[in-house]
Amino acid sequence: MVRLLSVYSISAFIALGGVLIGFDVASMAGVVGTQWYQYYYGNPLGVRQGGITGAMAAGSVIGAFSSSALGDWLSRKVTIQLGTVLWCIGASVQASSTGVPMLIIGRIISGLCIGMTSALVPIYQSEIAPHKIRGRIVSLQHCAISLGFIIQYFIQYGCSFLPSQAAFRLPWALQTVPAIMLFIGLFWLPSSPRWLATKDRWDDMLHVLAFLRTSTRDINDPLVLAEYKEIEEQIRIEREELSSYRELFSKKMRKRLFLGMSIMGWSQLGGFNSLLFFIVYVFDSISISNPLLASSIIYIVFLVASIPTFLWNDRWGRRSSLLVGALSLAFWMYLIGGLFARFGEPNRVEDRPFTWLIINHPAASHCIQASAYLAAASFSMSWGAIKWIYCPEIFPLRIRTKGVGLAVATNWVTNLMLALTMPALLRTIRWRVFFIFGSFDIAAFIHIWLCAPETKQRTLEEMDEIFEHGEPVWRSFTGVHHSARLDALAKEIERDRPNTSVSIEICEGVEGN
Repeated sequence: MVRLLSVYSISAFIALGGVLIGFDVASMAGVVGTQWYQYYYGNPLGVRQGGITGAMAAGSVIGAFSSSALGDWLSRKVTIQLGTVLWCIGASVQASSTGVPMLIIGRIISGLCIGMTSALVPIYQSEIAPHKIRGRIVSLQHCAISLGFIIQYFIQYGCSFLPSQAAFRLPWALQTVPAIMLFIGLFWLPSSPRWLATKDRWDDMLHVLAFLRTSTRDINDPLVLAEYKEIEEQIRIEREELSSYRELFSKKMRKRLFLGMSIMGWSQLGGFNSLLFFIVYVFDSISISNPLLASSIIYIVFLVASIPTFLWNDRWGRRSSLLVGALSLAFWMYLIGGLFARFGEPNRVEDRPFTWLIINHPAASHCIQASAYLAAASFSMSWGAIKWIYCPEIFPLRIRTKGVGLAVATNWVTNLMLALTMPALLRTIRWRVFFIFGSFDIAAFIHIWLCAPETKQRTLEEMDEIFEHGEPVWRSFTGVHHSARLDALAKEIERDRPNTSVSIEICEGVEGN
């Protein structure tokens, strides 16, 4: 019997790293429209505001690149703890900043943590999860990001009524709370069993598997031993291969690398994250009476929409979720852009962050508002969750942190590019930016249809088989799925169990290598 409570509780707790990502996004989205922020920092507009927003992504790129070396050396768990320390330092610098340069430095330092945790939390979750519910376990990262959005945004909204600089300083300081909780709690969490295997700590790995998979911590449980043997065999094979960035770009691996990087890139280029960053600007430009309050609804929708993904993505599959999500996002982006084009008019006030307004067209304004909410639901149920699930799955253990690190770095490079340019795009090409996002969503649909195989309910050790010997992905909508290999191995061990102490044989065989 799988010890689901332990796996769920561990994955939910370490998903506090996702809460930090949500805090990051909402910490800026909630203050850009407040008077105290605009007054103290000189009403930053265009590239200047983009630089402040994008500073977090710049640090995240560095953090994502460093996560591979640190995650393999120190372990996934210790590296995440290191990231929480950096987060607390960065949040403190932001809360005490005396100008834009100091604010940017603080956000870069916090970004180092975001890069590390966004790469290593999904890896850790995928490496402790049973293969049949791995999607559900890793999607807790996405649920945590959604929860972080709401918590931080409503903290920001409540503090916006404070008649002092505390309107933005207090919410930034409170960002340290989940980081401190995560740092302390990680001391009681087990290390990833697959990381332990790479360090030849086989006895520790066996006991961690027993803790995660059984209620009695029985190291002789057939399913525990079957997974142990599968990991041990995969480690033996992988040690005969290269383990470097050169292998990532080899003919055998570059398809997976490009796919992982593309999924992360498409998730940003699809436009929803940019819309989320500057939703206050968009709602203000369509004459919404209280854009801060209206913007809060998008975070609620985002969280609620993450629940079906958590419950059923292992049934729906990764591939079908990405395909449906790309089409639906394209529709909402084209609709928002079309309504702005049809009913909008130039804004003649120079010091505003937007140069295109919808005035006296309440039906069009409410339609754009509803479309933004539905885009949030579409993204949350598809790309928002699946990108964190899919990328850690597709790389072999020996280069998993390197591959995921590069993929996550792509996510933050694209995020940085859009954060820097989005304010300027809203002021220059205006509504046309939404047509660009919609076109990117169509391109993402075509790419996923042609290149992304289904990985649901397959073990991490089976990914080589899927990518190297699987059928062409475009032949079916959902692709191949379901793994019986681990169950068959467990039954074989169960048959041999009365005559042999399997666990002792395995441990002795490994130690003798």
